[in-house]
Amino acid sequence: MPTLSSTQSRSLGPAGPTVFPLALGCMGMSGMYGPADEAESIATIHAALDRGVTLLDTGDFYGMGHNELLIGRALRGRRDKALLSVKFGALRAPDGNWLGFDARPAAVKTFLAYSLTRLGVDYVDIYRPSRLDPAVPIEETIGAIADLVKAGYVRAIGLSEVGPETIRRAHGAHPISDLQIEYSILSRGPEAKIFPVLAELGIGATAYGLLSRGLLSASKPAPKGDFRAWLPRFAPEHREQNQRLVDAFAAYATAKGVRPAGLAVAWVLAKGDRIVPVIGARTRTQLAEAMAGLDLKLSVEEVARLEAAVPASDIAGTRYDAHQMRMLDSER
Repeated sequence: MPTLSSTQSRSLGPAGPTVFPLALGCMGMSGMYGPADEAESIATIHAALDRGVTLLDTGDFYGMGHNELLIGRALRGRRDKALLSVKFGALRAPDGNWLGFDARPAAVKTFLAYSLTRLGVDYVDIYRPSRLDPAVPIEETIGAIADLVKAGYVRAIGLSEVGPETIRRAHGAHPISDLQIEYSILSRGPEAKIFPVLAELGIGATAYGLLSRGLLSASKPAPKGDFRAWLPRFAPEHREQNQRLVDAFAAYATAKGVRPAGLAVAWVLAKGDRIVPVIGARTRTQLAEAMAGLDLKLSVEEVARLEAAVPASDIAGTRYDAHQMRMLDSER
């Protein structure tokens, strides 16, 4: 297992691992943002590990298993350098369409069996349902993962996109390491009710979507195979209003001598020592831009000025479409 000095590390709760203060999210390496270069993806994973990054985040439904196979290839001879966080439960058809969610105990154990094979490992470090299954009590899902912990196939249990009540119930069934949730200067919803519960229970947070799916770095959806084309914040009718926020964020980043990704990382790190930003870098260049944020220490006053210049209340459009927003337990 990777080791870190205490000055570098962040703890994902008493039940979770100690990790480098920045994680690599691998979803975009399997087509969610359009075509990706597989060789560059593997090189990016290797570069992240060489820079000290320990936590790699994936989901068994990213590319219908492609992402886990990719990570498995990247980790050959390097397993001891990486901690693996795996999400499960989303159901997909051969054409890529989403079919629902399954977190029944038998499904949980089946999903993990396939993940272990695709990843080429004997265990995963954190295993988490990617969403709440409304048809299955969270205690049953967590209980199934707890069985896998006892058997040695899982080291810690995490959650994703769930709200305060579910967090408490899950933690009551088995200690939870961290909650994975979208959190950025434009998506600050967790601050009101969710983060206080995490602090009370000693649970960590892994924050994804630091750039609001690339909006803050002026990224545009690819012509084909990019799910952002259906996200409201990228809709043409919201472009003008949101561009003002993008421009203000870019100007602040320039003043600080970093790219927007670096500023996004620095902002999240400044918001609490239990939060680990998850960067969705697909290339070594993107990785380097984000990691520059580790050297940028924002003061309380600087954070306040940045938030005043880029107020979350001014963002046009929700972070997911209306159907997905209704499905998110974290938004209730």
